[in-house]
Amino acid sequence: MMDLAPKRIMITGGSGFLGRYLVEALAARGCQHLFVPRRAEYDLRYPEAIDQALADSQANVIIHLAAVVGGIGANRAAPGTFFYDNLMMGVQLMESARKSGVEKFVGIGTVCEYPKFAPIPFCEADLWNGYPEETNAPYGLAKKMLLVQGQAYRQQFNFNAIHLIPVNLYGPGDNFSWETGHVIPHLIRRCLEAVDMDQPEVVVWGDGTATREFLYAADAAEGIVLAAEQYDGPEPVNIGSSFEISIRELVSIIAEETGFRGRIVWDTSKPNGQPRRKLDVSRAQELFGFTAVTDFRTGLRQTIDWYRQNRER
Repeated sequence: MMDLAPKRIMITGGSGFLGRYLVEALAARGCQHLFVPRRAEYDLRYPEAIDQALADSQANVIIHLAAVVGGIGANRAAPGTFFYDNLMMGVQLMESARKSGVEKFVGIGTVCEYPKFAPIPFCEADLWNGYPEETNAPYGLAKKMLLVQGQAYRQQFNFNAIHLIPVNLYGPGDNFSWETGHVIPHLIRRCLEAVDMDQPEVVVWGDGTATREFLYAADAAEGIVLAAEQYDGPEPVNIGSSFEISIRELVSIIAEETGFRGRIVWDTSKPNGQPRRKLDVSRAQELFGFTAVTDFRTGLRQTIDWYRQNRER
């Protein structure tokens, strides 16, 4: 058990969607020495910026959330950027952390690491049994290298690096950008704009058969903190809700909750992405007692309400 309260903790990506929830969760634990490097000052793709962040923070613990992320469209448009930027940030940050004597490195991966046709639910033991879904493979593989690096550093240098694999996140404060947002904020925005403009239909990519598991961001933050406190091992650990829903059902619920009563048109010329996503979350429960607590529809309503209050019309 690591008492995080007295530690100096660097949270890369701490000003982002999940990062803000994580900072709140750490503050609730009594952590007062939190350092959030901003990209304008510390561009973590470059070694000199990483070294400066480590010097300024004097971090004992690093939780690495920072990533270049986006939905299917963004991944298809810039696969090289998604691969290079995520790989460079992770690999160089862990190496500098090791050299600087950081006590613990918490690497945050992605469900995109899993093979396209992994057995359901996704079990950590199946992580290497196939190639990831093509549209987000560069991103998933770049993040997966944090796992490989952490295991290698643990073996050679006795470096305490752990690797967590969160499923798709959602919640208030999510990214509602058309260019880089994920499926839930996209659908919420589309439906609310259709209501505002009295549009008769909303167009959705794919055919609706793909399934996804979603985790409320505040729950994800709690899981990460529990792992940082309690887990010290080489094996990756899934962080999820164990709630699977089809995109077709998801669209129906969001339309209902936003008040959209028009037609849903499925653009089958666009990809579905990975056919199914559902995690086996038993390892997180066993190793550090994590269980998601937020009901999906409740979390969805809170997300919709937040966007209604904060969007620019």
